[in-house]
Amino acid sequence: MKVDLFSIGPFTVHSYGLMIAIGMIAAFFTTEYRAKRAGLNPEPVFSLGFVGIAGGLIGAKVLFWITDIKNIIANPSAILDIGNGFVVYGGIVGGILAGYIFCRIKKLSFIKYLDAATPTIALAQGFGRIGCFLAGCCYGAPTDAWYGIVFKNSPYAPNGVSLIPSQLIYSGADFLNFIILSVLTKKLKGDGKISSLYLIFYSVGRFLLEYIRGDVERGNVGIFSTSQFISLFVMVLGIVMYVLASKKKFEKE
Repeated sequence: MKVDLFSIGPFTVHSYGLMIAIGMIAAFFTTEYRAKRAGLNPEPVFSLGFVGIAGGLIGAKVLFWITDIKNIIANPSAILDIGNGFVVYGGIVGGILAGYIFCRIKKLSFIKYLDAATPTIALAQGFGRIGCFLAGCCYGAPTDAWYGIVFKNSPYAPNGVSLIPSQLIYSGADFLNFIILSVLTKKLKGDGKISSLYLIFYSVGRFLLEYIRGDVERGNVGIFSTSQFISLFVMVLGIVMYVLASKKKFEKE
């Protein structure tokens, strides 16, 4: 595990940032390919992608501020730290909302482009979780099992302790989500079905995998972690969307 890969003068390449960049590039080109296969104009994909990323970053940061509101009230200057502290669910919501606004302005079919993009969101998340592993963030609970990993110089994970490799498990689940959604794209008909299944698969996986996380300071709502609590609502939203998609309610979007 290595946080900083190499430096060229004052410029340092961080492993987490590199994996995020690889994930974004892979998502861009895969979405473009999927858009062509769906009979959509691929030209807006990159603009839509950049808008989605911007909205995602804003959403992820805002949700982090909300979940960390007690610390922010105690130390308002923490809100100025824009480099750290993001919540994935905020990124998903912010990115989708930004994409919706973009499609409305450009008079594009939002749901069709969303169906083209959502599997690639899972692909990007898979690469991003590898970045988490290299940096040591989003670490797992302590374990004595053979598959435990030990961080030595992580600024995030407890060093010298055998931990569940939660980041790699998350990554594997994200890549599996991408593969399943890609296969189902060829089998399922109806606008909105792939997007709704992404929400269902991701929320269920996230809910279950939260039990192996070790960074419990992220907060909780009752007996659930914050992410588990949000997962329940996202899963319900995905199910409702799938029912509506089955009734062809999104065909004119």
